[in-house]
Amino acid sequence: MRTRILQETSKRIDLASYQLGLHPTRNGIVLGDVGVRGEFFFAIQEVPARTILLKEYLSAEVQKIISEADEILLHRFRLLGYENVHYGPEIDWHLDAVHGKRAPLKPWFKIRFLDPSIVGDHKITWELNRHQHLVTLAKAWRLTGNENYADELVRQWYGWQAANPYPMGINWSSSLEVAFRTLSWLWIRYLLAGCPRVPPRFEEDLVHALAFNARYIERYLSTYFSPNTHLIGEATALSFVGMLCPQLTSSKHWRDHGWTILLKEAERQVHPDGVYFEQSLYYHVYALDFFLHARVLAVRNRIEVPAGFDVALQKMLSVLAALSRAGPPDGFGDDDGGRVFNPRRNQSEHLTDPLPIGALLFERGDFTHVSSLTEESVWLFGERAISAYTANSRVDSKLASVAFESGGLYVMASSEQYAAQMAIDAGPQGAGNSGHGHADALNVRVSVDGRKWLVDTGAYSYMSESRDRFRGTSAHNTLRVDGADQASPAGRFAWNSIPSVRVETWIAGESFDLFVGSHDGYARLSDPVLHRRFIFHLHGGFWLVRDMAEGSETHDLDIFWHFAPDLSVTASDSVFVAGYPESPGKLGTCLGLVPVEDAGWVAELSSGYVSPVYGRKERGAVVRCHTRTRFPAEHATLLRPIMCAAAHDHFGRLIRLSPPDNEACTYHYKESGTSHFMIFAKPGKETWTSCEFTSDARFLYGCVKEGQLTRAILCQGKYAEFKGEPVWARGTITNHSRQWVKAESPHKQVIS
Repeated sequence: MRTRILQETSKRIDLASYQLGLHPTRNGIVLGDVGVRGEFFFAIQEVPARTILLKEYLSAEVQKIISEADEILLHRFRLLGYENVHYGPEIDWHLDAVHGKRAPLKPWFKIRFLDPSIVGDHKITWELNRHQHLVTLAKAWRLTGNENYADELVRQWYGWQAANPYPMGINWSSSLEVAFRTLSWLWIRYLLAGCPRVPPRFEEDLVHALAFNARYIERYLSTYFSPNTHLIGEATALSFVGMLCPQLTSSKHWRDHGWTILLKEAERQVHPDGVYFEQSLYYHVYALDFFLHARVLAVRNRIEVPAGFDVALQKMLSVLAALSRAGPPDGFGDDDGGRVFNPRRNQSEHLTDPLPIGALLFERGDFTHVSSLTEESVWLFGERAISAYTANSRVDSKLASVAFESGGLYVMASSEQYAAQMAIDAGPQGAGNSGHGHADALNVRVSVDGRKWLVDTGAYSYMSESRDRFRGTSAHNTLRVDGADQASPAGRFAWNSIPSVRVETWIAGESFDLFVGSHDGYARLSDPVLHRRFIFHLHGGFWLVRDMAEGSETHDLDIFWHFAPDLSVTASDSVFVAGYPESPGKLGTCLGLVPVEDAGWVAELSSGYVSPVYGRKERGAVVRCHTRTRFPAEHATLLRPIMCAAAHDHFGRLIRLSPPDNEACTYHYKESGTSHFMIFAKPGKETWTSCEFTSDARFLYGCVKEGQLTRAILCQGKYAEFKGEPVWARGTITNHSRQWVKAESPHKQVIS
């Protein structure tokens, strides 16, 4: 209450000061020479060497910087996912030029910036006003010496000051946006040092503006409105001004205050396993970028870094690395579209950008195996960034399955034949009202051979009418009941009836993985429904996804499978095959989606939208399996990657053998003369018999060739028989001259 009252009082005082013509921003805040600087990521004399490194090792990135700077000279901008947004001869800093809406010039706290009918999409307006494009101009001047870039930068900076008198306008409506603008101005200050085209007064004007921004940020910290990445970004900017502008009277206070908040929020907002608490990979990377930049600058300015902070950062980096081993990590949850360093690197293939920074900070060469050299790492570390990638050759390592239990991320991975991985979302929907989480419980995403195959459809836009569709259950690779989402939307950034997700079994074996999880998102229906998903991964082979819906009445069921937009997907009978276009005569990887043959279910191929970045959407193939049936009900889908085949029948058939009243549910996958049996015991059955197998296991996998059992996996059981002959009994292998291995899992007993 104290903080809120102070903020509300300050708003009125600031407005009254403006109306009286008072401008306190230049009074009593500077001590000594405005040209004094703290230690930035690089010393001013190091800049020429870093530009040489960029030209030598990242020439394509350099050309992108120059091309974008040329567009900026024409007032054409790339904002979020929008290209060639033209703002005309005079930039209107209050305009959403995509939708043609201009925010009113009135006190910032009276502008309803979440109302698109008034301001359009505020994120587009704010993206321009972050002034990251001014950093692009500064870099282009450094790389080329072309003074037009510096002239345009200074002209825009002063034009912005005139058009945005505090406290008027939408560009003061968010402390995070002021923080972003502050970080941009600090980069400009160091990149333009020594530029002959910069007016003599620019340094003093810039320092005064930075001081006012820091004062504003501290007064209007997002302690209550958005205590998430907003608060982290604001604390980062506050500490940066404090470290880099020691001539300001409040510099030490701002430095310490911002740094203290960062340390506290790293503990509060990050799960013990390193997953960011908003259940969004984009926001995970967003927060990580802020933390890493702050950590690098703190060390350069001789600020002590607690060991616990480094532990949290390394865990966050490890989560990101684990999701990136088989290809670019696919996002989940909301995607804001912006980035801390380079706003153009805002698609999923750029989400690994923090890893090179982490590799250098913590001497983790393994992070370089799933990432590439970046412009950001060169600016921050110079020659060290180059050396790290020269020393650590990109040797492919064996993929291993891993679980992040606090955040609910489970990764099934193997590297036999090709790198393949499935990420399972079995965590909470988000923090609080799950503002940036999606209704995606038990959603899966698949990457194989360095590419994305089954994807999350993204967020598209926070202000679009399709907001709920993109964050709804049908936009994810999971099951939907009666056309309803797993949770109920409650505004653009909140949910009601948020499901509870429970992981019942997780076994990561040497040659297989088994996951069982459930959620109660549909318990709110008049006939409560529980969704339970079983996933079995045979390393180097396939995934079997079995969905069960437990209830007692008749319901509509849909299971969705969303493919990456650049995939070609074809259907033949009941098999769907996805592939990427390859060079003529070159075989590539294909992914077969094989639904179980069930007359009560219909499998259809259609198309939907996938958003690779905020503001852009692309067509992608969707397979929908659906039915209307009396519960309980179940369905299964097999996913198999192989080298591209000439015909769909290479992917085989999936059949459910056991009738509903049998002792176990058996799925038989037959392909190329081999039969795979996946047998799930029914609840309450101590022993069962199915397809010549008898066991007390809760799950059994058997591979049969020419009538002979060649491989078996036994989970949560003590014995198994095949054709009446014992395979395993009482801890002893009793038959078959095969190599059988017993393994103890921390969760369940496994015999394979």
